Amino acid sequence: MADERLELPQGTLDLLILKALALESLHGWALSERLQQVSREALQVQQGSLYPALHRLERRGWIKANWAISENNRSAKYYKLTRQGEKQLEVEAAAWRKLAAAVGHVLDMA
Repeated sequence: MADERLELPQGTLDLLILKALALESLHGWALSERLQQVSREALQVQQGSLYPALHRLERRGWIKANWAISENNRSAKYYKLTRQGEKQLEVEAAAWRKLAAAVGHVLDMA
């Protein structure tokens, strides 16, 4: 499976984080695991990429963080989408779909 893992284009990680947090609040490790699981193991987000992205999204006001006790009884920082983040998710998802469609048209050229 390691050969089938994908490199994320610039900015894609932000979109994936926003989408995952739109469904529920998660701490960093759970978020990384969720993205790997939903992508059928194709995406493995490294901690060195994940946490800077979470901090960037928090600074932009798209997510907020609260400390809570995790499922294994440890203190963890849980991230949640803000209203501004919900709006940004819509913008980012629409842009991604438009780009993917355009790339698809080029790839489908005869």
